[in-house]
Amino acid sequence: MISYMDYKISRQPIRIVDLMVDKSILKVQSLRVINVGHIPARIHYRSHARFTYWAVVYISKGSGTYQVNNGEKQKVKQGSFFLLYPGAVFHYGPGENEFWDEHYFTIEGPRIQEWLGTWLTDPGKVKQTEEEQLTRINRIFMLMESGIPSNIDRAALSVEAMLLEFVMSSESVPKITKAENALALIEAIADYIYSPFDPRQLCEQHHISFPTLRRTVSKYTGYPLNEYVHRLKMAEAKNILLNTDQSLKEIASALGYQDVFYFSRLFKKIVGVSPKLFRSTM
Repeated sequence: MISYMDYKISRQPIRIVDLMVDKSILKVQSLRVINVGHIPARIHYRSHARFTYWAVVYISKGSGTYQVNNGEKQKVKQGSFFLLYPGAVFHYGPGENEFWDEHYFTIEGPRIQEWLGTWLTDPGKVKQTEEEQLTRINRIFMLMESGIPSNIDRAALSVEAMLLEFVMSSESVPKITKAENALALIEAIADYIYSPFDPRQLCEQHHISFPTLRRTVSKYTGYPLNEYVHRLKMAEAKNILLNTDQSLKEIASALGYQDVFYFSRLFKKIVGVSPKLFRSTM
């Protein structure tokens, strides 16, 4: 990871994670993440910019505008995402006396052409998603920072899934079935993998009662609500144990457990062995 200061762009450190492995050893060759970056409190407006690669840009805070060639100047706000790509001229950034928090994912590969022929039909349009995406984004950063080829592959697939969700969430859907509502609710629970689970907040976001939340999770997963949350976290803990050298305390803290002994007991209860034994034998 590279962290540096550029006061023309932002008065806070800019973070960039570049691809650190040989492309030829990756299993996913149709889509690769070249780098990912975070520009907090960006103040720089960029004009007449051209790009060699495609990039997905997500704005988690602030506002500004985005323009392709001499087209319409589109408004950008919190939860907006847009694309940068070859063959066009871009003008984008926060306005005068404004700022925005920017996360970007530079990508390449023939998979992009497949997107353009199916679901990514208007790449020059700003789209809006109401769901908070930082948990998913931070996971992609973690995968890239690990430098492990299998995690780089996971990062590429995660970017694809994230962009698809961006596009789908920005489209108006006339009817949503109960099953689709339940799936969205259960997927939202995964956003708490790296933080303490807050059922009240989740219920408010989905406009349901706590008993409805418990019934839905039990019906569609087969587990009580709290156990399902712990199982999600333990599944992620297994991935971190196998692919990083983080300590148990660091892993527990990252997953929202302040007590490492409680975390270890839960892990052994759900997985069947202690975290240390799991790491040493798998």
